[in-house]
Amino acid sequence: MNEEKPQGELTVRIPAMPADANANGDIFGGWVMAQMDLAAGIRAGERAHGRVATVAVNALTFKKPVKIGDTLCVYTTIEKVGRSSITLAIEAHVRRRITGERVKVTEASFVMVAIDEDGNAIPVPPEPAAD
Repeated sequence: MNEEKPQGELTVRIPAMPADANANGDIFGGWVMAQMDLAAGIRAGERAHGRVATVAVNALTFKKPVKIGDTLCVYTTIEKVGRSSITLAIEAHVRRRITGERVKVTEASFVMVAIDEDGNAIPVPPEPAAD
């Protein structure tokens, strides 16, 4: 088995369904990227305590195909917090439906920006002090 331990916090977990596949039974890369974007938005939104928007996706690399029936697990790590931006490392792994094998399938760096109700960039609030 070629299992690589996921890095980060499990943020999204979803099954790959037939409607998301091409004629060969592989899941479209755009669907995988969309799940990664959702995970980035969840994690960055929690850190920003509000709305965020994707401003960049850097170095998106597809390593292995996702198959119908695989469970896609997206892990997030906050790498950097700027004035209004949050940079996250995103990894997508699958648990193969038939074998149960866990495989890293995709990785990327996402940059999210905190925004107000009008879509304007706003500062990311400081982390609350630890007790």
